[in-house]
Amino acid sequence: MLPIAIFRFSPTEGPAYFAQWLDRRALPWTLVAIDEGGPVPSDLRAYSGIAMMGGPMGVNDRLPWIAPLTALLRDAVARQVPVIGHCLGGQLLASALGAPVSRAPSAEHGWVDVTVTDPRARRDWFGGREAFTSFQWHYDAFAVPKTATGVAASDSGSNQAFIVDDRHIGMQFHVEMTRELIDSWLATGAGELPSQSSGARQSAADIRSGIASHLGTLGAVADGVYDRWAAGLPR
Repeated sequence: MLPIAIFRFSPTEGPAYFAQWLDRRALPWTLVAIDEGGPVPSDLRAYSGIAMMGGPMGVNDRLPWIAPLTALLRDAVARQVPVIGHCLGGQLLASALGAPVSRAPSAEHGWVDVTVTDPRARRDWFGGREAFTSFQWHYDAFAVPKTATGVAASDSGSNQAFIVDDRHIGMQFHVEMTRELIDSWLATGAGELPSQSSGARQSAADIRSGIASHLGTLGAVADGVYDRWAAGLPR
């Protein structure tokens, strides 16, 4: 089986639980370290799937790798090579498919409830869950591409996930979180968090206190999403 290309855009936003999940299932993967100056691959035929992690930049920033990656994503969708995007990765997929990405009405930080709005996606991708508590850390938000189905929203009404051709998924939230990754973000992003929780923006203390009650369930959600996505990989 050809490897899955995992795009990392920031050294603090690696594949974490996603890589662990792939390793447990003996699915090969290779890291494309954009944050270290790694080039966007030009030949999609070298990969069985495309995965994208998060990052502090935006899809509208003038960065040299955005245009070639956008072209690669469009090619992947056209060739039915499964694509999965986490947060920034979901925004990149949305943008590649012609949907606008803009500043969200409100930033979301920490443990945020998400409702699965599409019955088929609820059954096939999210283990029958009507809602779950996600992990969020973002300022921008995507619109749902015209060729996609919006399948999840947060309590604020923002789009949280979309699916294309029952094969590709873009998520605004993070399901790849581990305790170590959360601790890392709390250390490096402490200045972004409020001192007291308000709405969808949580304090570092409340984020940390929610790890014990939410992380295990989030991992189960990730298992369902990853299982369904990997079912589309060529064997």
